[in-house]
Amino acid sequence: MITSTSTVKSILLKIKTDKPVRKTPYQVKGVIMKQFPNEEIVPMLNGAYRKKFLYPRIQVKVIDEEIFIIGLNQGVEPIIKIKNDVKELNFGDITFNVEDCKIEEKTQIFQLTSNLLKYNFISNWVALNHSTNNKYRAMKDANQLEFLNKLLGENIVFLAREVGFDFEKNIFSKINISSLEPISTDQKGWGAFQGEFYSNLILPNYIGIGNGITRGYGTIFGENRGESINFNDNDLLENLKTLFATISKSKPDTVKGSFIKKVSIASTMGVGLEINTTSLR
Repeated sequence: MITSTSTVKSILLKIKTDKPVRKTPYQVKGVIMKQFPNEEIVPMLNGAYRKKFLYPRIQVKVIDEEIFIIGLNQGVEPIIKIKNDVKELNFGDITFNVEDCKIEEKTQIFQLTSNLLKYNFISNWVALNHSTNNKYRAMKDANQLEFLNKLLGENIVFLAREVGFDFEKNIFSKINISSLEPISTDQKGWGAFQGEFYSNLILPNYIGIGNGITRGYGTIFGENRGESINFNDNDLLENLKTLFATISKSKPDTVKGSFIKKVSIASTMGVGLEINTTSLR
């Protein structure tokens, strides 16, 4: 059963090499799979588990010319198993000798906090895909920002659901980007943005959100501190609509009639106020 206190294990493997790594995450993944063909990390990286795990349980990043490998839940043990055997990384044109493999293992609780936490995108967040790019470009600036905040909320809700977090309370988010003009990527039709966001959900550092996670896009780093930020009425309503729509889409085929019977909102220790669901449609 899914609960609001689902325990999520996470691991971070930092690989320090004798030379700066100027390779893409895809290239690093290829070398790891080639050097460890019989290990469980391979199907975690090559897409074999894509249907089983919609959100990738192992992610490879190249940050400041260092290799980071992040694992969640089922991705933890496969990383631990290869840690002591990573002696070098041979790319054909260049070989990196591994000087140190530093591992950080934690038990992360995806839980809500009374403060809004600030997260920076340390790689571009690919918010737009083929289906949303044209729609976005046809909007006015104010509507574009609202649309991006809606997409961000959907990204966070998707991640939370994948790791077993329920919706007993609302997940809030607020995007702040440097420019509304999308950044082109290596994938035609995608649009990326650089900036930061705020959320009341505690997320592990270096995981990715949005499109292109397996390519290293959308990597986040939280400052682990609450910062004062205000939501106006429209922000709150937009977050509620996003949450309502996401839950409604998850209605099982076996459920007949109304899936959501009642919606209420409350502060952490306050009395719940019932919301008319017609205003959320």
